[in-house]
Amino acid sequence: MKLHYCLAVLLISSFFASLIQNNFGKTDISLEKLDTGNGQYIYYDLYKPDVATVDSKSPFIAIIPGFQRSKEALSNIAIELSRRGHVVALIDPYAQGLSSSSSSRRAATTEGYGMFALIEHVHSSEDFDYINKNLLGTTGHSMGGNAAIRGANYFGKQAAKENTVSKLHSIYISGYVLTLREDILEPAKSNMGISYALYDEGAFRNELKGWDAANMRIAPESITAVNSGLTVDEHVSKVELGKYYGDMDNSTLRVVFNEPLLHPFQPYNSEANANQLSYFDKVFDSPIKLDPYDQIWQWKELFTLINMIVGFLLIIPLTRFLLGINYFSSIVQTIPPALPQQSNQGKIIFWLIFIIGATVACITFIPMVDVAKQLFPTAANRELTWFFPQRMNNPVMLWALLNGTIGFILFFLSYHLFGKNHGVKKSSWGLDITKTELFKTILLALTVFIIYYLILYTIYFLFHIDYRFWFMGVRIFQPEMLLVLAMYFPFFFIFFFSNSLRVNGAMRFEGQPEWLSRLIAGFANSAGLMLIIVIQYSVFATTGTVYWSTNNTDWLSVNLLFGIVPIMFILPYFNRIFFQMTGRVYLGPIITCLIFIMILSTNTVIYLPL
Repeated sequence: MKLHYCLAVLLISSFFASLIQNNFGKTDISLEKLDTGNGQYIYYDLYKPDVATVDSKSPFIAIIPGFQRSKEALSNIAIELSRRGHVVALIDPYAQGLSSSSSSRRAATTEGYGMFALIEHVHSSEDFDYINKNLLGTTGHSMGGNAAIRGANYFGKQAAKENTVSKLHSIYISGYVLTLREDILEPAKSNMGISYALYDEGAFRNELKGWDAANMRIAPESITAVNSGLTVDEHVSKVELGKYYGDMDNSTLRVVFNEPLLHPFQPYNSEANANQLSYFDKVFDSPIKLDPYDQIWQWKELFTLINMIVGFLLIIPLTRFLLGINYFSSIVQTIPPALPQQSNQGKIIFWLIFIIGATVACITFIPMVDVAKQLFPTAANRELTWFFPQRMNNPVMLWALLNGTIGFILFFLSYHLFGKNHGVKKSSWGLDITKTELFKTILLALTVFIIYYLILYTIYFLFHIDYRFWFMGVRIFQPEMLLVLAMYFPFFFIFFFSNSLRVNGAMRFEGQPEWLSRLIAGFANSAGLMLIIVIQYSVFATTGTVYWSTNNTDWLSVNLLFGIVPIMFILPYFNRIFFQMTGRVYLGPIITCLIFIMILSTNTVIYLPL
C-alpha cells in the first residue's frame, strides 16, 4: 500500500469512527483535566449529549477502566450511555493513560482511581448545571469495578456521617466480586448492578473454587450483595440472574448478571453491555429510550481496527519514501543471497532449534515475573519510582532480554556446529555496515518513529480517535514516556535485533516461498507465548481453574499476552521487509523496537512520581 493511500484510509476511517463516537454529532466530546489534590490529577473524556441542558438535566456516570487499561478501552460503553442521554466521564485511572500516578499504593481502593474526586467535583461545581446532581453514578470493569464498590462504601460512610443521601446514587460492577463483603457493603447507600463473567479466569481467588466460583447463582459474593439490600426475612440462598431485588427508592436495589465470557472480553460483548444499559435505564430513567441491544460501538471498533492495521502498514511506505531521499539512499545495499536449500539433516537442526526456542520462551516467562519482583521491588509494590516504573512491563523486558540472548546463542551455535560446514556464509546475514551507514540507519529509524506518532497525534487532534481494537491500542502519550522508552529500549532491543538476525540470517532459504518463510518466522517468534495461553486455558477448560494461579501477578501476566502475542507474530514480517529494503538487519529492529515498545509502554500501568 502506498503512503498516500495509507494516510487517506486513516483519515477516512478516523472520521467515521469519530461519527460513531459522538453519535453522529449529537454528543460533544472533550478531553478534560481535574486536579485531585496532593499534586495528582486525572484526565477524562467528557461525553455531553445534546439533550443535557440546564432546563433538562441528565444523569451523570463516571466510567473507570481496570488495571492495565486506559480510558479508550471502555469507550464502547461511554458511546452507548451517552447515546441514551447520560453525561459520561470516561477516566484514565491513576498511573494509567494520561493521568498522574497516585501517592496511594491502593489507588482503586482508597481513591477509586480518581473517581471519588471526580464525583465530588461534579456534585459541587457550578460548571455542570446540565447534570442532575441527584443522579450520579459510576461503572467500572475489573479493578475499575473494585473502584465502583469502594465508591459506594466511601460515599455511603460520608452520607451517614452528614446524615444525607449518598452522592453516588447507583453503581455498576463489571468483572469484580472480591470486595462484595458485608463490611464493604453494609455502609453503602447506592443501588448496585453486578456483572461477572461465567468463565472469569480470576475466579480462583473467589470464596468458592473451580467453576462454582464464577457461578453467580450460588457464589457467596453475589448472595451477600443481594442480601445487603434486603431485610433478614427476605434473604435469599440462591440468586436469580437478571432479577431486581430490593428497593431503588431507598438505594437497596440489587441485580446480578453472569454472562458466559472470559474476563478480558467481557466489556466487548453485546449481551454484557445490554445488561448494563438496561440497569442504568432502570435506575436513571434514561433521557433517551433505546433498546439495550441497539448498539453501534462495534462500528467504531471496526474503524479503529482499520486504523491500527493501516497504521502498522504505513510504516513500510513511509520508510520506503524516506529511503528515496538522497541523504538516506546510501543505506540501501544489495540483498545478500539466501541460504542454501535445506538438506534433510539441516531441516532436523532447524526444527530442533525452533522447538528449543519456543520451549525456552514458554518456560521462562512466568519465572521472569518472579525475578522482576526481586529486581524491581519498588514498582512491584506499586510505589512511585523513576527506576523501571512499569510493574507489568518489567517481566516482559526481562523475558525479552533472556530470550534474545538465547536466540543469539542458538544462532551462532547452529552456524559453528553445522551451518559453516554446509554452505552457510556469514555474508548472507546482512551484518556488514559502516559507521556512517549505521548512523544514518539510526537517524532514519528515529525519523520514522517521530513521523508515525505525529500522524497519530494529528488524527487524535482532529477526531479524538487513536488506533485500537478492544484493549489493544496505539495511543498518544505524555512527554515523560520518552524517558521511559529510552530506559527500556536497550534491553528490548537485544530481543528485536536477535529476531532480525535469525529471521534474515537463518530463515531465508533458496527455493522457499517468501510467504512460507515469513509464516514460519512469525510462529517461531510467538509460539512459546502462544503455548502459555494454550496451557492456561486448556487447564482452565478442564478444571475450572487456570494453570498459573499462584498469585494475582501470574494470571494477569498471562492475560497481558493477548496484547503481546500479535506483536510478536508480526515482528518477523517487519524485520524481513526492512531487510529486503536495505539488505541489512539493523533498520527493522530499531524501528519496530521504538514503535512497539512505546505501544506496550503506553498500555500498561506506570508508577512515575508525577
